[in-house]
Amino acid sequence: MTQEPEDQGNQSHWQSAYERLIDEIRLGNFLPGARLRETDLAARLGISRTPVREAIRRLEADGLVEHQPRQGATLRRLGHAEVTELYEMRVVLESTAARLAARAASDLELAELDEINDEMTAATDPVLIARANRQFHATLLNAAKNRFLRRAMTGLRRTALVLGRSTLLDPDRIAAAAAEHATLLAALHRRDEPAAEAAMRAHIEAAHRSRLRQLRETGLTDDVEGWGIEND
Repeated sequence: MTQEPEDQGNQSHWQSAYERLIDEIRLGNFLPGARLRETDLAARLGISRTPVREAIRRLEADGLVEHQPRQGATLRRLGHAEVTELYEMRVVLESTAARLAARAASDLELAELDEINDEMTAATDPVLIARANRQFHATLLNAAKNRFLRRAMTGLRRTALVLGRSTLLDPDRIAAAAAEHATLLAALHRRDEPAAEAAMRAHIEAAHRSRLRQLRETGLTDDVEGWGIEND
């Protein structure tokens, strides 16, 4: 059955609202635990409440939104255990991607990774730095040439949006991340699969430590009181 033009228009409206809300979450304009009121969001986006309501349902299906008693829809707040589990999966998937890319990446893809990391190092705007970092990891994932790995990472990245602002807002983390990328790139250019895998593992583990520090300082998890001593 073909989709009616009106249905297509409705889908276009809520899809646009959904993508704009995703961007807002990615930029940290909505933090974990924030209430998502239909009327407020409709006014913010300049659209009616109907596509906003559907967009919120889609975010709930993605696991990014939950309904709290007497509050309604809120951006999900991950607990310490969930944050750790998420980064554990990032280590598994992204280190595998690095190993595969060391074998399968073309010279052109490696040159593109070099260029993206150079842009990330030269940038001063945190938004541009975070965007370059996402491009770096996405390009590496594509260079691994494994569609099932890419599919698994898509779901994981979507869940990671609820962690809040990028850790790359910290200048020290920016410099460290660029250096970690450089170590990874050296292994990729040598076609050294074990070294590339190890470099990516170290990179994600460092990002995990930075994230835990950030969440402790901002209190954006459910159980921040039980974290104990910083693992640095």
